[in-house]
Parts: sequence; structure tokens; C-alpha cells
Amino acid sequence: MIYFMTVGLILLLALGVPVGFSLGVAALFAYFESTAGYIIPSVLSRRLIYGLDNFLLLAIPLFILSAKIMNTAKITSKIFRFAHAIVGYLPGGLGHANVVASLIFAGMSGAAVVDAAGLGQVELEAMEDGGYDKDIAVAITAASSTIGPIFPPSLPMVVFGYMSGVSIGRLFLGGVVPGVMMTLILMAMVSYFAHKNQYPRLPFPSVVHVAKSFLESLLPLLTPVILLGGIWTGYFTPTEAAAVAVFYALIIGTFALKELGLQQLKQVLLDTARETAIIGFIVAAAGFYGWMLMRSGLTVRIAATLLTVSDNPLLILLVINILLLIVGCFLDPTVAILILTPLLMPAIVRVGIEPVHFGVVMVLNLMIGLLTPPFGIVLFVMAQLSGLRFGQVVRATAPFLAPLLTVLILIVLFPGLVTALPDYVYGVLR
Repeated sequence: MIYFMTVGLILLLALGVPVGFSLGVAALFAYFESTAGYIIPSVLSRRLIYGLDNFLLLAIPLFILSAKIMNTAKITSKIFRFAHAIVGYLPGGLGHANVVASLIFAGMSGAAVVDAAGLGQVELEAMEDGGYDKDIAVAITAASSTIGPIFPPSLPMVVFGYMSGVSIGRLFLGGVVPGVMMTLILMAMVSYFAHKNQYPRLPFPSVVHVAKSFLESLLPLLTPVILLGGIWTGYFTPTEAAAVAVFYALIIGTFALKELGLQQLKQVLLDTARETAIIGFIVAAAGFYGWMLMRSGLTVRIAATLLTVSDNPLLILLVINILLLIVGCFLDPTVAILILTPLLMPAIVRVGIEPVHFGVVMVLNLMIGLLTPPFGIVLFVMAQLSGLRFGQVVRATAPFLAPLLTVLILIVLFPGLVTALPDYVYGVLR
């Protein structure tokens, strides 16, 4: 059974079969083999439906929809202008604005690809007009987009929470400090390139200019305050927060900014439905695949194998990180989380690693995979937006992997960077 599941999945993915079909077919062959060719259709249908039967999963299409509404309503432009107003005076001001805008937008979208595709278009155009080399502009935009899935709310953390049973509220809080660390270290990288290439900067902003920019962006800026405040104070769950985000984005785009018409809304809904259907099929197939993994005993074997390496939590975490860095080069983060979480969680629990800590480490690790060839999705998005060749985007982005890996190493070595804030907040709320 294990042979069919592992070799079959790898072979199907290598042949270019879509991920959902690869997971489903590999699990189906394993099921067929384990039952000696006797298939019970009702079991198959129930397992597929069970994979989708979770209230938490509603957050995924809702967050996708809210982010698309904000992009279509040109809210991203206002966010970028505000970020430029407050940090544009620093050396390489537009680069700093790029990073800060990604941090702000992270509180609304929770997805790196959405950030890169939506906010990225605005950022690339502004930086090229400001005299920045196109490859540097692309690299900063690509690297800063990875902040989105770390700083709350985060779609990958919703998926991890669903697969592991870990509190999504705690996962969201666990991503705050690493998200801020990523922002600061990327800004340091921008400063280095700004000094090296003598990029321009704005004069120190006046209070009036900052205040005007802030007021223009006030309604969008309230989005993360409303969402995260509601989650952490218990007024609504992460899934309900996603619904609030959609409603708030509709109000802003339609009535406040008047940038969202019926035709645009129709297209946004169609795009969201298409993406949701794809993700839903993958989640259902992954649920079936995960069930077969548990039946095969592979999860227990992997946990036992890891424990033969060492019972030291740090060493186990380092070994898993190496595995995740390799996997991230080939698989989409959502798919990797769906496949690997059931495999790795037994070992994580047995060696005493805090699940919230592991969740944030896993998500950040796989976000780095979005910037690594051969299948880094953000690299392809940047190549399409900028017109650069894929190889040029890879070379430009490579130096920015260093600061992201630095943050990853720090949160691996110092778990308190992830766990201290959720422990404190939930301790106060108790």
C-alpha cells in the first residue's frame, strides 16, 4: 500500500498530472490494493466529502474573495501610497514602501500569490518610474510577498490548523513577530541595495502629508484591526472574520471608493469560484490520501524513523526543515501542508515540539519555496508581470532568500519568538 501511495504520487506529479488527481488516483490505487480489489463506493464518497466537511475551510474562499475585491477596487494603490508617505524618506524609499505595503496588505489577504499579483503590479510600476532597476524591483516585490502568509490572517495557517487541529487564533498570533522580523530584515536588505545603487529618496514628510495619506487610506487600514481584533477578543472565529472581511471590502469598494461595479464584481466572483473549486478538489483528495496514510501506518513509521535519528526536538526540527526546503522547491505550499502535516505531526507531538511553533516554522519554510526554482509560483507571477525571463527573475530574487532564511533559523532556534505572544494574549483573555 505504501508503495502505491508514495511511488504512485511521485510518478503522477512528475508526469504533470494535476495535483488533485495525483493525490486521488494514488490513494485510490492504494485503497484498491488494500481491499484486494473490492471497492465500496459509499466509503470513497464519504471520505472525499469528509475532507471538505469542516467549518474552518470556509475561510479559504472568503479570504480569497476579500483580497480580490480589494485588488479590483484599487485599495492596494492607496495602501502603497500610504506606505510610501511614511517610509519614502529612507534610502531607497520606494523599496521600503514595497515591503511595508506588503505587511499592511498581509492583514487583509493572507496569500503570497495574491500580494504578488495585486499589490505587485502597483509596486513594480512605481519603482520603475522612480528609477529602480527592474530586476531589483522584481526581487523586492517577490520577497516581500512572502510576508502575507506569515503575518495574520494567513490562508496556509488555516490549512495547517485544519490538518493538525491546532488553534488558528494561536497560529495567527504566532505569526506576528516573525512577520515583523521579515519586514525589518527585508528593509535592511533594501537599504543595502539603495546605498549600493544610489537609489532616490523623498524629503522627510510633513505631518500634513502623512495625515492626508493616512486619511485617504483609513478605511482599508482598518481591515486588519477589525479582523484581528475580532478574532483575538473572541467576537468572531477566523472563518467568521473572513466573512467580515468580504462584507467590509464590498462596502469600501462599492460605496466608499465607488471603484467596484456589478460587472467587476461578477468577474471577481467567477475567479474566486474557479480558484475555490480547484482548492476544494485538492483538499478532498488530500483528505482521502491522508486517511490512507493513517491506514497504512506510514505516519507511525515516519515518527519512529525520525526518533531513531534523535530525541532532541531541535535536531528533529532541523531535519524536518531540510525536508521542507526541498519539498518547497517542487510543491505548492497548500499541497505540501495537506500531504505532510499528517505525516509529521505524530513525531512533533512525541518529541515535545510546540505545535504552534511548528506550524509557523512550516509555513515560513514553504513560503521560501515560492521563491525557489523550478516551481516557485511567485517567480512565475513576477516574470509575467515584469516581462523578464524566468531565469532573470530567479537570479534577481536569489540574494533575498538569505534574509528570509535568517528569520527561519531564528524562529527555529528561539521558539519564544513564535509562542510568547499567543501564550500572553490567551493568558490575559482567560
